Amino acid sequence: MTTQTTQTKPEWFEGSEPEWLFYTSLIRLGKQPNVDFIYQSVKFGGPTTIGGRTLDFEFFDPPNLAVNVQGVYYHYELGTGIRQNDVLLRLLVASTGKTLIFVDEDDILEDAMYYAREALQFKDHSRLGVD
Repeated sequence: MTTQTTQTKPEWFEGSEPEWLFYTSLIRLGKQPNVDFIYQSVKFGGPTTIGGRTLDFEFFDPPNLAVNVQGVYYHYELGTGIRQNDVLLRLLVASTGKTLIFVDEDDILEDAMYYAREALQFKDHSRLGVD
């Protein structure tokens, strides 16, 4: 694996640095925002609705794929309740016919292109991965 230098995300991009690295990797892989994927796709009423969610990336190409970039501290170090919510989100998304892949921020910071390619092939290397 290669260690990459962190790109500075622009002010208009509201997400995290790892999300920006994943986003730019998708573009480098030939994916077009709002054509091949949506960034911050609101589902089930969105974050202001009880039970609502936002998927970091929802894809049209490949179809039936969604990806969430997981912050290590929040998603793994704050306890089992957060991890349980992530597993339940995966099941909720599966009920709509989509596969939710998690990509851990430390992996993105290490080699964003590799993990973007793997996610596009429905391969989950996260701590919650099912592969």
